[in-house]
Amino acid sequence: MTLSTPQIVRYGELKPCKTAFIDAHTPGSDRKENFTIIGGGVSESPDQHVHITDRIGFNIGAAGQPPKCRNSLHSHRTAEVFFVLSGRWRFFWGRWGNAGEVVLEPGDIFNIPTGIFRGFENIGEDYGMIMAILGGDDAGGGVIWAPQVIEDAADHGLVLSEEGKLYDTKEGAALPEGVGPMPLLTEEELENYPEPATCEVVPDYVARYLDMMALAARAPCKVIGDPALIQDRPGFEVELLSRGSIPGERHTHEKPTVLMPVKGHWRLDWDGGGAALAPGDTALVPAGAAHALAPSMTGEAALYRITATEDSAGPTWRAA
Repeated sequence: MTLSTPQIVRYGELKPCKTAFIDAHTPGSDRKENFTIIGGGVSESPDQHVHITDRIGFNIGAAGQPPKCRNSLHSHRTAEVFFVLSGRWRFFWGRWGNAGEVVLEPGDIFNIPTGIFRGFENIGEDYGMIMAILGGDDAGGGVIWAPQVIEDAADHGLVLSEEGKLYDTKEGAALPEGVGPMPLLTEEELENYPEPATCEVVPDYVARYLDMMALAARAPCKVIGDPALIQDRPGFEVELLSRGSIPGERHTHEKPTVLMPVKGHWRLDWDGGGAALAPGDTALVPAGAAHALAPSMTGEAALYRITATEDSAGPTWRAA
């Protein structure tokens, strides 16, 4: 494989990790699957499989959950962006998850503000998948859990070390000598985590698929960037492309680019090769690689394009 050859991860070949985080045994969260597609991700488990280890300035991952399964309240120091691939999802935030919420449908995207506790659950009737973009090569240095999540996990046998590694006491594991448990955030520290209401978050951080498709009828819709529908500079830019807004000729990008179809089937061609892309597939196009992109079938077609920038990976929260 040469530096000009894209790398593709197929949806059907994704390898899940069911023990990625501290709530893996907690009832209500114990059936979720975590995927790390590009980069190191934020998993706390050595069982996490990384499909593409290239460091491109941001991470790509995914979460798959059956109905009524939720991801527990946590925070990140850098950007965390989700778009819905399948299912119907409720995102909620705040110290106890009751400060605000929003429901997202397939194609919708949410640039979750940094520095607030957030969680999400599949409220649809079938297994659902959300795709994630995480800022920075180290994805913010891990996850910060709400105190009650750590306490609940310990009641079900999982202990997180101060180094961010999981130990399953049900399997006979214990913290190494000289290593303590992850300390709980103090009440003083918790006061630094905002509790924004729904009306403060949704207008500036959520973009709806149908709105983006209308804007992408003739040119790529700039979803995250400056300027963009969601004005932010989290270390990457996000665009939505439709049948009417794809570049007509072979082109290059100065930074690595990731292509993630949402609807329809697409054809990616490059010097010396080509491949079909379907919803759930992820393609990493190296910087400077000449390539062309086009829908390969009739009907609705939409694709997210993520490009690395020189901007900092965070923070993104802007209090009113």
